[in-house]
Amino acid sequence: MATIDRKATTLALAHALSAAERGLAVIPLSRTKLPTLRSPHRDDPDPTAPTCHGECGRFGHGVYDASTDPRRIRELFAAAPWATGYGIACGLRPHHLIGVDLDTKSGTDSSAALRELALRHLFTIPETVVVLTPSGGRHLWLSGPPDVVVPNSAGRLAPGIDIRGAGGYLVGPGSRTERGVYGTAPGTAQLTPAPCPPALLRLLLPPPRVAGRPALPPSADRHGQGLVQFVLAAHEGQRNTRLFWAACRAYENGIGPELAPALVDAAVRTGLTEREARSTVASAARMTA
Repeated sequence: MATIDRKATTLALAHALSAAERGLAVIPLSRTKLPTLRSPHRDDPDPTAPTCHGECGRFGHGVYDASTDPRRIRELFAAAPWATGYGIACGLRPHHLIGVDLDTKSGTDSSAALRELALRHLFTIPETVVVLTPSGGRHLWLSGPPDVVVPNSAGRLAPGIDIRGAGGYLVGPGSRTERGVYGTAPGTAQLTPAPCPPALLRLLLPPPRVAGRPALPPSADRHGQGLVQFVLAAHEGQRNTRLFWAACRAYENGIGPELAPALVDAAVRTGLTEREARSTVASAARMTA
């Protein structure tokens, strides 16, 4: 059982309720930045059963538990008294939040990479909410169109730039983690997420399928093997993200159905359950449809 820091939990709940007042759906997080409540289906005997996203009425479905209802939020935190932070679900009404995560751990200057993209594609990042991470990174909050689904990605836009979209979440300001406390940059706390520039939004979406394109391009075998190896190289904390990224690329290139079993097998070998792996691949298929 995790050590309970009641002061940190109380502060996290207060920050989460404040975020909910602004229309942001939240869930409790642990010091490791992961959802605090374990899946109620983790011991289900049938790994091929349809994935539950909260239809069962119980807690423990990660970002699908996210809510703006104060009563439900208090119930979530009451069920997880060891929570020290909260996550903000992306892609939901009214903001349809998109998070641009500028990381510092990759050894690259992600802020410079974003500026280079902006110059190359002729867009500017508007004044918006900026959250500072304990490791020196930044989260930029942007608002997407209601009819567009932005997928999660890691390093696809540029090295060190991760995107949090539908099905993802951002660590909320005021959260306490193992590395420190998240906080808003001066002068941005009261801002609302600014609309994502159209040119940037186009970069965040999967490339459109070309009519008449063959199901298997000539490089499918080599490309598919590379995606499988990418999943096999995942360390703990990267497994689901790498699998989702690889599955998105496979479906974008028309080899998703053929490569899906190999990707699931690779993910299981890294430590994911077969059910988790199949669910992630299915999410990638829906996102890139």
